[in-house]
Amino acid sequence: MFKNVLINDDHDAILGNITEILKQLNVAAIVRSQYCDEAFLKMKKAAIDNAHFDLLITDLSFKRDHRTTNLESGEDLIAKLRTDFPDTPIIVYSMKDQLQKVRQLIKKYKINGFVCKDRKGSLELSEAIQKVAKGEIYLSPQVNKALSPKTQLEIDDFDVELLNLLAKGLSQDEISSDLKANGISPSSVSTIEKRLNKLREQFKANNAIHLVATTKDLGII
Repeated sequence: MFKNVLINDDHDAILGNITEILKQLNVAAIVRSQYCDEAFLKMKKAAIDNAHFDLLITDLSFKRDHRTTNLESGEDLIAKLRTDFPDTPIIVYSMKDQLQKVRQLIKKYKINGFVCKDRKGSLELSEAIQKVAKGEIYLSPQVNKALSPKTQLEIDDFDVELLNLLAKGLSQDEISSDLKANGISPSSVSTIEKRLNKLREQFKANNAIHLVATTKDLGII
């Protein structure tokens, strides 16, 4: 079982609930954080003190307040940690349940578990912690298809890249130039136009703005 765990969530009640779950599992040291920047600094300090955290449990969404932050989301934190602490097990505990987002977190950042905050969230989180401690991956039932073949409404990484560039306000010509500069193919304007038209049909979007809004609501970008 884990001995030194960092919890990162901006809700006091959730932090308290996770703390109780960890105590029931006989975790010796539990540290809490409510900001992603704060969590990263705690990880860094623990490493300097040779008291590394052996598990991070974090939410994805954090509300902004008066404090200026560099890491605004749990995903930002995870990306940073995977650079500095690539082997630290990470469990995401979140309200989001989009398969594309879960698949991306697993594929890109190698998270070890994803637990949905719902009525059975506490039980599932306890199970997730125990399974991850054994070197297994845990996904809540709502998102366990994230490791299965893609469903009709899900899209590949190239499409996600196109949508992210479109969300930045880039034109099709600019998207083509960006893809070429980063060695991503296909990168022709005609291919980009065809893929974006297909995505608009797939998500029943009237235009590019509608497409970006829809895919953001679905958690794809």
